[in-house]
Amino acid sequence: MGTWDIGHFDNDTAADFCAGLDEVAEEEREGLVRRALTLAADTGAEDYLDYDEAVEAVAAAALVASQCPGGAPVTSAYGPEKPLPDLPADLRPLAAAALDRVVTEESELAELWDEGGEGSAWRRTVRELRDVLAPAPGPAPEALF
Repeated sequence: MGTWDIGHFDNDTAADFCAGLDEVAEEEREGLVRRALTLAADTGAEDYLDYDEAVEAVAAAALVASQCPGGAPVTSAYGPEKPLPDLPADLRPLAAAALDRVVTEESELAELWDEGGEGSAWRRTVRELRDVLAPAPGPAPEALF
C-alpha cells in the first residue's frame, strides 16, 4: 500500500480522494463524502471490504469529524486544498458506522495494518476519530477496535 504514515490522509488513495474533492464543484463535495462513507458502511459484515473503499471512508470520516465539536482540523498537506461546505449532521452516524466496518477482520485495510505490525496504533487513531463522530456515554466497544 502506498502509505507513508499512520494519519488519515497519509496514503496515495486518501490523497487521491481529497484531490478528487478539489476537482468537483463545491455542491458536489458532500455527495462524494457521503458516497465514500456509504460504500463502507453498507458493505455486509461478512463481505470483504476493499482497501481503497476503506481508506476513502477513513478520509471522509476525518473530514466529517473535522467539523464536529472537538474535531481536529485537517492540516495534512494531503487533505483537500479547497474548503468543504458545512457537512450535514446526518453524516456523523454514517461516518461512525463506516469506521466500525473499516476495523473489522473482513477489511483489507485493517488486515494490512495488522500484517505490518501497526494495527493497534492505527485502530487507536480510528477510535479517536470515531469518538468525535459519535461520543458515547461509555468507552467504545473494544471488540471493534
